[in-house]
Amino acid sequence: MAGLCKGKGPGYRSPQEAMKGPREELVYLPCIYRNTEVKKPDYLSTVDVDPKSTTFCQVIHRLPMPHVNDELHHSGWNTCSSCYGDESMCRNRLILPSLYSSRIYVIDTGTEPRKPRLFKVVEPEEVAKSGLAVPHTTHCLADGQIMISSMGDAKQPGEGKGGFIILDGKDFSVTGNWEKEGNTTPFGYDFWYQPFHNVMISTEWGAPKAFLKGFDPADYANGLYGHTLHVWDWEKHTLIQDIDLGDEGAIPLEIRFLHNPLATEGFVGCALSSNVFRFFKTKKGDWAAEKVIDIPAKKVEGWALPDMPGLITDILISMDDRFVYFSNWIHGDIRQYDITDTAHPKLVGQIFLGGSVCTDGQVKVTDDKELSKQPDPLFMKGKRINGGPQMIQLSLDGKRLYVTNSLYSAWDKQFYPDMCKSGSVMLQIDVNTEVGGLTVNKDFLVDFGNEPEGPALAHEIRYPGGDCTSDIYLASTASL
Repeated sequence: MAGLCKGKGPGYRSPQEAMKGPREELVYLPCIYRNTEVKKPDYLSTVDVDPKSTTFCQVIHRLPMPHVNDELHHSGWNTCSSCYGDESMCRNRLILPSLYSSRIYVIDTGTEPRKPRLFKVVEPEEVAKSGLAVPHTTHCLADGQIMISSMGDAKQPGEGKGGFIILDGKDFSVTGNWEKEGNTTPFGYDFWYQPFHNVMISTEWGAPKAFLKGFDPADYANGLYGHTLHVWDWEKHTLIQDIDLGDEGAIPLEIRFLHNPLATEGFVGCALSSNVFRFFKTKKGDWAAEKVIDIPAKKVEGWALPDMPGLITDILISMDDRFVYFSNWIHGDIRQYDITDTAHPKLVGQIFLGGSVCTDGQVKVTDDKELSKQPDPLFMKGKRINGGPQMIQLSLDGKRLYVTNSLYSAWDKQFYPDMCKSGSVMLQIDVNTEVGGLTVNKDFLVDFGNEPEGPALAHEIRYPGGDCTSDIYLASTASL
């Protein structure tokens, strides 16, 4: 496993070096049973994605958690490319926060990468010492500590509170908060930091009492979901600017700076409004955002609302900063845009992998500003793919895009109940990196409907050696 614990520390010196890294052979995915018919603990699955292997496309290991109803969600590493050059650091622990229970699991992936084992459980009571709950995104820091964003208030369960939990990088105890006292935000979700420009930017989902139970449009109208980017002073740990995106930027979720550690811009996908905003540093030295991609809603009959949003739920940037990819979970498509001109992204690839407007479904599209007809359903090896494309992960060389279709169990149950019964899948998309273009690999299917304990909901995808959404690169180590 190159890039794990040898050479000059974890990860790669630069994004360009990462693109030369070895092909992915294993991926880790949290699999969720909450809100399904299976009353078992969530688990971490290890999937073989090496086409030369005899167990290619198979779940080769399952690590169940000790508790039920955790709702595993996103994951991150104890260390990554931000620690490149420190030979004392080793990428060997996967951090697994739980949305519903607020537990944080620490998984040993270093001893046997093909058979991860439980290393430590950080209980909700210890997490609550930070005053925070409902942990989400994990990023490692260059000093060896681990930073986890949160969305909830430990003292007022269900209420929103955006802050950042710090774990010690050696014993994984909660050492406190990253943000200075008094610098929390109304809501939290994702974040990305850029030390060269002394900045971090974080995003918002909403109040846990709203999103944990499922989506109600009235909750957005009542101010329980966010539409603001928060800009932080990286060195002082203080909030310095809010960028209100308004209704055009409703529910800004995943945020990505360009991988170039000198860059002063990036993109954020806004779920409910189904727009992509470019954020950037202005000539004055503050930060701004502009809408650069607009996914029009479809007029429909037979659905919960007359206007169906695309619901952008994941977004990532290729290591060479040439393409941005994102998923429209409700409409059912993945898109690829050329961002050579970041202010004017150009659509170069699109593929439908299910969704809510397939021709064999109950929804009739009455007005579509993009398509002339509704897409056909996707069948893989005889199985109809339920749900829509959700989490995505790109190979380091940019040629393979992995996709899962579970968003969050309560929302899965609400929008794609058949998927909760049949289980989710992982697919692989072949990417044209010359001119753009996406093609589903018909030989690749990981069906989590066939799991030993029953159909499961697989979520975020992680490579043992780091990937496009786990690793942050520093100008001090990169050769650009």
